[in-house]
Amino acid sequence: MSENAEDLNTPAPVTGPWRRTAAGAGLLGADGRVAPTIFTEMTALATSTGALNLGQGFPDDPGPHEVLDAAARPSPRAVISTRRCRNPSLRTAIAAHQARFYGLDIDPDTEIQVTMGATEAMAASLLALVEPGQEVVTIDPFYDAYAAVIALAGGVQVPAPLDLTHGADGHPNGFSLDVAALREAVSDNTRAIIVNTPHNPTGTMLGRADLEQILAVAKEQGAYVITDEVYEHLTFAGPHIPMATLPGAKGTVVSISSAGKTFSVTGWKIGWITAAPELITAIQAVKQFLTFAGGGPFQVGVAAGLGLGGEVFDAVRSSLQDRRDLLVSGLRSAGFDVIVPDAGYFTVADAAPLGFEDGAQLCREMPERIGVAAVPVSAFTSAGGPNAARMRSLVRFAHCKSADSIHQAVDRLQKLH
Repeated sequence: MSENAEDLNTPAPVTGPWRRTAAGAGLLGADGRVAPTIFTEMTALATSTGALNLGQGFPDDPGPHEVLDAAARPSPRAVISTRRCRNPSLRTAIAAHQARFYGLDIDPDTEIQVTMGATEAMAASLLALVEPGQEVVTIDPFYDAYAAVIALAGGVQVPAPLDLTHGADGHPNGFSLDVAALREAVSDNTRAIIVNTPHNPTGTMLGRADLEQILAVAKEQGAYVITDEVYEHLTFAGPHIPMATLPGAKGTVVSISSAGKTFSVTGWKIGWITAAPELITAIQAVKQFLTFAGGGPFQVGVAAGLGLGGEVFDAVRSSLQDRRDLLVSGLRSAGFDVIVPDAGYFTVADAAPLGFEDGAQLCREMPERIGVAAVPVSAFTSAGGPNAARMRSLVRFAHCKSADSIHQAVDRLQKLH
């Protein structure tokens, strides 16, 4: 028997693209072990301690009853049409939505791809358009899935910072895009720029001037812009501006959105991509081998939701804004410096005034200590990048929970004093 025979009983290390995917998301340790995502870690802590989970962005309250009813009782024809084919009624509803809210003329047959959520939409887009070794610029902080899929595609992530701004009193009061830094991040090897507005985790909305400059930079380099707009209807500081509405955007911009956030149905995973026909064809060639189609009854519900009156969208936005304001007030009374978000599910607060310079450490202590779970903003930044240090004391809290849950969380947060 060989002296190395005992090695036969030891599984060989699994190699493959999963390693660069995990590494890209910051989950692969030096010892080869894969760590859970920050969302999985904080949710597990919330579950084990019975803490209120303000870490993950899933809503407590149900969505509009018209959406739920349509999904619960779709017609037999609607169910059959979504079993193994692309639902024409949903594509038609998406096209009508884009025309109604943004004045965009979208062909439902050639310029829309329905996906299993926005994450699959981003994955299909990057896998279709990015060659190994090409660069993808992301705005830092960024949603962790971007880094993972860029790495899976063999691309190279290049962060461009979203700067933390401060008021006259020296306290943080917002975020702004460093356009000069973004321009510097773009090179001849840049294949795509990912733009997330309204932004997760900060709740920042990029203005028209920023979007115009990003588009100009992309066109100069022959790069694509892939936008993540899932919070498009949850804005508190004016309407969302899709980059696709800018002159010259067609053929360069790939727009992604979904129904989960707007209608509080984050588990349904119904998203979509709108883009020029040649881009949809390329993305569809990849997407159909991820999932061909799915969520038939949910697609029916989303199609109904997209056609609801403006008063429903206004009510959803207003309710979320009330809960944001409730959480903002509670965080301030607990001693945090709070950055009031312009949009979205989340409020960012600075724990430094409470003596916590390490937001990640605070988030790991809070579930057992006071019964509240949150997520550190540093988990959304590039490891070793400038924002990892600048935003170290920042914590993201979800205000998409019920008013009762937020009231309870606010009471518990006071114990941090």
